[in-house]
Amino acid sequence: MPKFYEPEVLKQLQSAELEILKDFMDLCDRHGLVYFGIAGTGIGAIRHQGFIPWDDDIDVAMPRQSFDQFVRLAKEKLGDRYRVLNAWTDRRYPLMTTRLMRRGTSFIEHAMKGAKCPCGIFLDIYVLDPVADNRLAYEVQSWEAWFWSKLLILRCMPEPYLFQTGWKARMILLICRLVHVVLRLLRISPGRLRDRCDRVCCRYEGKKTRRIAFLPDTSPYWNVFDVNKLYPLRRLPFENLQLYFPNNLEERLTEQYGDFMQLPPEDRRKTHYPYRLRFGKDKK
Repeated sequence: MPKFYEPEVLKQLQSAELEILKDFMDLCDRHGLVYFGIAGTGIGAIRHQGFIPWDDDIDVAMPRQSFDQFVRLAKEKLGDRYRVLNAWTDRRYPLMTTRLMRRGTSFIEHAMKGAKCPCGIFLDIYVLDPVADNRLAYEVQSWEAWFWSKLLILRCMPEPYLFQTGWKARMILLICRLVHVVLRLLRISPGRLRDRCDRVCCRYEGKKTRRIAFLPDTSPYWNVFDVNKLYPLRRLPFENLQLYFPNNLEERLTEQYGDFMQLPPEDRRKTHYPYRLRFGKDKK
């Protein structure tokens, strides 16, 4: 059974995340950068015109060129309030996603409690790269990216968060610990694994392909976008903001979630209920 927040805590967290999103959007809009909401953020926009009532994060995606510009600009323009956290800015970060993280806060998910990097309240950013049009080449690229990203997690965290329970979970954790030890004994650094994964993701950089994707996800097929259906982006209300989304948002969400307009039963409502949460010096 998932854990849920006290209502006032969730409201405060969502408010903080909206502030991060607004600052992100303002910077991107001023400099003509491409971004759009994805996944549960899209469901929230269509079904609730904002957050899914129990949701506690915001997900956006950016094509590689816009993302690279954003990272440079964020450090220059937003560096006093935010930190860009990813596997390049902190070698202890175990994921291939990027977080725009509010300084002075702490938000450590149970899934991340084994990581040694500082984690704060954040906006999740997924960078999208061209993927192969050829079916076999696409399968190879997808699973290579997935493989290297999972090794990166195991290099940084010997006991990653698992959905399995019981004896199956114990067996998987034993294997994970062994892989972690082997990677350390072989002196394979997180940076080496990160770079291998990134090279796979960027294999078709500069080429026009039919799809763009974030491959090093839980599943390499989860965040894949048909360029001809993705654009032009459309704005939809998200709380007090107007956030960009894929043009075919309903089609994408149906492919990912089925009938996304139906509220899931309580035991299937996903949260990132934190291991540790701190809003800042002036808030608890």
